[in-house]
Amino acid sequence: MPPTTTPTIAIIGASGKLGGATLRALLEHRLQPASHIVALTSSQPGSETWETLAATSSSTYSSSSSSSSPAVGSSEEDRIQVRHATFDSPQTLTAALQGVDVFFLVSTPRISMDFNEAGPGQGREKHHVAAIDAAVAAGVQVLVYSSLAFGWHPSFASPSSSSSSSAAAGGNDEKSRGTSKAGVMRAHLRTESYLAQLRDSGKLQSTVIREGLYNESWPLYMGYFDIPGYMSASPSSSSSSPSSASPTRENKTVVKLAGDGKISWTSIKDLGIGNALVLASLASSSGREAEFSGKTFYLSTPASEALSLSELADVITAAAAAAAAEKSQGAVEQSPPKIEVQIVPRDEHVNIYTARQGAESRPGVEWWVSTYAALGDGECLVDDPTLGRLLRKVGVKPTPMTATVKQMLLQKTT
Repeated sequence: MPPTTTPTIAIIGASGKLGGATLRALLEHRLQPASHIVALTSSQPGSETWETLAATSSSTYSSSSSSSSPAVGSSEEDRIQVRHATFDSPQTLTAALQGVDVFFLVSTPRISMDFNEAGPGQGREKHHVAAIDAAVAAGVQVLVYSSLAFGWHPSFASPSSSSSSSAAAGGNDEKSRGTSKAGVMRAHLRTESYLAQLRDSGKLQSTVIREGLYNESWPLYMGYFDIPGYMSASPSSSSSSPSSASPTRENKTVVKLAGDGKISWTSIKDLGIGNALVLASLASSSGREAEFSGKTFYLSTPASEALSLSELADVITAAAAAAAAEKSQGAVEQSPPKIEVQIVPRDEHVNIYTARQGAESRPGVEWWVSTYAALGDGECLVDDPTLGRLLRKVGVKPTPMTATVKQMLLQKTT
């Protein structure tokens, strides 16, 4: 590609949480011209999602915009491009990726595809492979895949490590990097493997980002935690409790889980910034030969900031007390009960949450419960400094888990 040509970056799932945060960061930090960003969406022209994306411009997230600034989306040249594409229709993917240089493949949210021990090619990787093949057919130069931060091992090195050989930072050690006890990771590993095959055969250059476990997803890990139910529960009440927990006479709410372990929790906003910086680096002709090219690495907060679910329970308890006090504005009001994690056998975990959510939830609960075995093995205690280094480049500090928890508790009670 001629050096004078501005590369084009495409994001699938640009209206979702991770894709949306990445799109915002590209614009907010002026990493990519809006007109050279393509948002792929399954929504149709004229829909609310489509119109919102179509109105997005370089000034949409500008903190320095003033009354003299152009109106959001006022210039056609200033807006992002929006194209229709769905995982179910490879033809739409190929058409939408025409002229794209760097493609950010955010994993499909259809987790039900993974249920019931889905075999190879039948889980979510089916959608991912369709998108990858479409990228090859469209002539995309670099594909960046959003994997998940499981499977960590102390021997892994960050892309910038001076000792980062292709095995240490690029993921050629399939025995160590290609395993996880978590069912949620199965489709990701299959997708990573397919990308490695294409990369090794010279068909597609790719980079894999194992995204840190979202701060915002803590209710899922805490037994499908019902925030409104918990915040409205009196410490002395035995009749009102979150659907994921059991009240006790000792003014405690017990959350029963199949295991525990440290997690390097990371906010979606911070991941979006990290992703955007990686995409911008790879979009530059020089960046394709730099630290992120062909690598597999993690974006997460430091291991020193990691919290186990038991530790998180204390954070939630403290944040709930603060949120209750803030909501009451000084009035005397009892805080929600203390939360305590209790480890139970795998089958008991499945039975508890299936009973609470209905028989139809069993496949999903059985798929998710393996997550706790992975936590127990330390798979999510990530020690990769890449995200911290990227955030410092744009003057951003990582979002602490305590801040996320308090904000979520306040939002659910207002």
